[in-house]
Amino acid sequence: MQRWKLTLEYDGRPFVGWQRQDNGPSVQQTLEEAIERLSGETVRVHTSGRTDAGVHALGQVCHFDLDKPFTGLKLRDALNFHLRPAPVAVLLAEAVPEEFHARMTCLGRSYVFRIVNRRAPLALETGRAWHVMRPLDAEAMHAAAQVLVGRHDFTSFRAALCQANSPVKTLERLAVERVGDEVRVHAAARSFLHHQVRNMVGTLELVGAGKWSADDLRRALEARNRSAAGPTAPPDGLYFVGARY
Repeated sequence: MQRWKLTLEYDGRPFVGWQRQDNGPSVQQTLEEAIERLSGETVRVHTSGRTDAGVHALGQVCHFDLDKPFTGLKLRDALNFHLRPAPVAVLLAEAVPEEFHARMTCLGRSYVFRIVNRRAPLALETGRAWHVMRPLDAEAMHAAAQVLVGRHDFTSFRAALCQANSPVKTLERLAVERVGDEVRVHAAARSFLHHQVRNMVGTLELVGAGKWSADDLRRALEARNRSAAGPTAPPDGLYFVGARY
């Protein structure tokens, strides 16, 4: 029995999210079925972080155990063949010791949220970025974002259905930059609450539009009440960038 670590890229638009669900196809189901077609074995794939419907990945990490012998290169290429035509790609397949666990041994996760900030509609990025037409001040967004960095009670940025035991998290990084028409929000932490990144981005958009100040953001954080913060940004612009071990 060999434990395999996969690094995945996927377009989240056709999926109900990472986790298997009864209401549609998931990334987990798609990958597990590809593994079964390849090896004849029924496996359970564990991920570093579940993504919601419509959320994408640039470097999602998962693991599973397999009896049939493979090399990393052969496993990667064979899985990519069996994944077609689903928009999921195995970037890397690595043999790892059985102590490795994609979720339990993960030391940190990072995301990027992409906002296309222009008047013209999206022709190529529909479903892959949040289209915001009103001008955004990325520098003001970055300055305000620093209020959220550190260890806080993030109840104001937590989804109502969040199953985490505690709303207290340590946000290692929250940075905002502008690259042409695109505003990118980078977030890193050991772990995140459900919808935390999307709720932070939705609130920072209010800052960028001049509707909120950094003090407003601080008051929302201290309120520890979801209704005190801004709206939830759409899933379109959110990408799981990578996991750190």
